[in-house]
Amino acid sequence: MTKKKSEMTPSERRKSLGLGEDYPYDKKLSRKAYEKEKKRLQIELLKMQNWIKDTGQKVIIIFEGRDAAGKGGAIQRFTEHLSPRGARIVALDKPSNVEQGQWYFQRYMEQLPNAGEMVLFDRSWYNRGGVEQVMEFCTEEEYKLFLKHTPMLEQILVESGIKLFKFWFSVNQREQFRRFKERGKDPLKHWKLSPMDLASVEKWKEYTKAKEAMYHYTHTEIAPWTTIMSDDKKRARLEVMKIVLNALPYDDKDEKAGLTPDSSIVADALDRLPQFSSKHIPEID
Repeated sequence: MTKKKSEMTPSERRKSLGLGEDYPYDKKLSRKAYEKEKKRLQIELLKMQNWIKDTGQKVIIIFEGRDAAGKGGAIQRFTEHLSPRGARIVALDKPSNVEQGQWYFQRYMEQLPNAGEMVLFDRSWYNRGGVEQVMEFCTEEEYKLFLKHTPMLEQILVESGIKLFKFWFSVNQREQFRRFKERGKDPLKHWKLSPMDLASVEKWKEYTKAKEAMYHYTHTEIAPWTTIMSDDKKRARLEVMKIVLNALPYDDKDEKAGLTPDSSIVADALDRLPQFSSKHIPEID
């Protein structure tokens, strides 16, 4: 006999909702609370966009994470009411034959923001640190060069005046698989489910090792990673907005809008994974 939610233990409620054992909440954010807070934060985002335009700021926001972690949905809500003339989404397909012959970072550098613009990367140059390495789409030498060169590149970007945010959306394995099944059942979501997504299910550990190596080499003081637990998509979407709004000194900021990130699901990447197995970290020259 199926238990009522009111009769379940916190652990049982988490499991029934697709929330991991380490997730700090045993229920998801209600639709009503989510919509109320989302509207308040989206008003602040419009103020921020005006400030970016008026002061000529350049902002990059990178959304990374496992497949089905909620990156696309977070980007959609972030940009929902922004002017598309100043907020551009970049989601590049696999490199063409011409691009394969270029410097690896070249096609991404062509997408950098102009003055007064923000660019949101739905996956980014970190493809090489994740899917390309795990699925062997690049050589070991190319992978190690990526780990070596990325911190240098990002330092150049930040020192040139670009505001750089790097987000990793973290979802538990059971919830990822549930989301894949949901995509397979919904005709409107079939496009979101690719053979690569299904292959990634069998390579959970390999992706974990790649993530740890990526954090080790590319989490720097000038360009840190922020990890967001995204078992609850609604909470994760709101946290991205809060982090960016909290970090930028835009005009007329409403200090009562609740811009402080939720530290129970948001953390410095290395704080979330304090100890790495050294055998997961490749040595680079």
